[in-house]
Amino acid sequence: MKIIVPMAGRGSRLRPHSLTTPKPLIPVAGKPIVHRLVTDIAKVLKQPIEEVAFVLGDPAWFGDDVVTSLEELAERLGAKSSIYYQDKPLGTGHAIMCAEPSLDGPAVIAYADTLIRAEFDLDPHADSVIWTKEVSNPEAYGVVKLNPNNQIIELVEKPENFVSNQAVIGIYYFKDIGVLKHKLQEVLDENITNGGEYQINDGIKRMMAEGFIFKTGTVDEWMDCGNKAITVETNAKMLGFLQQDGKEQLVDPTVQLENAEIIEPCFIGKHVKLSNATIGPHVSVGAYSIIENANVKNSLIQTHTIIKNANLDRAMIGNHVSYNGDHISVSIGDYSVLE
Repeated sequence: MKIIVPMAGRGSRLRPHSLTTPKPLIPVAGKPIVHRLVTDIAKVLKQPIEEVAFVLGDPAWFGDDVVTSLEELAERLGAKSSIYYQDKPLGTGHAIMCAEPSLDGPAVIAYADTLIRAEFDLDPHADSVIWTKEVSNPEAYGVVKLNPNNQIIELVEKPENFVSNQAVIGIYYFKDIGVLKHKLQEVLDENITNGGEYQINDGIKRMMAEGFIFKTGTVDEWMDCGNKAITVETNAKMLGFLQQDGKEQLVDPTVQLENAEIIEPCFIGKHVKLSNATIGPHVSVGAYSIIENANVKNSLIQTHTIIKNANLDRAMIGNHVSYNGDHISVSIGDYSVLE
């Protein structure tokens, strides 16, 4: 089994945090989004992962440190890593085709801006599985249309009339991804675009037209990381799940407490110093950060950051930030100073 991860986008909706760190590498509950995504998919698949192929953007933006972290991620899964680059933002279908040498055999495609919780077995009779989540407002999403045999027969984007309540979350399994590769190559050769971009859906629709069987795999939780507010919410949900699982150490033993309280669930990284502070619930604090004279809840704070005299709720604060003030719900990018 292979996992293909297109992650070339610049994450404009998550600025300023994505101005200095590629969005898939922003930590949520202590680990980068893409690391959690790939690890969780491997758990759902319940079979050995042969290769993880990452499609990055501008090499100057996705530097050597990013490549090294992705190679280490694949190695931890016992898989080889392959690194590809999408030089121009030409759509989801184009991004997949940038990994063309890896597109053969069984594979999962997963876009690196979402996290999941799921437990199901892949349908052995399906040529492809499109992972979905039941939503209350399907008109806001791309959804699947099913026939009486619960096979997907159509993909409908933001339907005005009810089609189904199963929203496509951006994770796909193909029994032989080589078939999708050939269909996407046809799309590229015929220059079929939507909004100037080549889309994965056009390749999928060609497979459906030829009778390939598509089924749904429904996830229990679908957590987006598209903007500040929803990333903070996702951080809170993930901390709750990790606390229930009990498999990850959420508070590092090197954390220093001085007249401070941690209200679980929280992630507190290495060598964090907490003084005259109440932290939590649902807070992540990156390594080497200092929080003094503060109350922080429902927030995401990255590494090497100093927070003083603060009362924070639903805040997202980047790396190497110095913040001294009385604002509550803030979004501060890397290397900022507010005193």
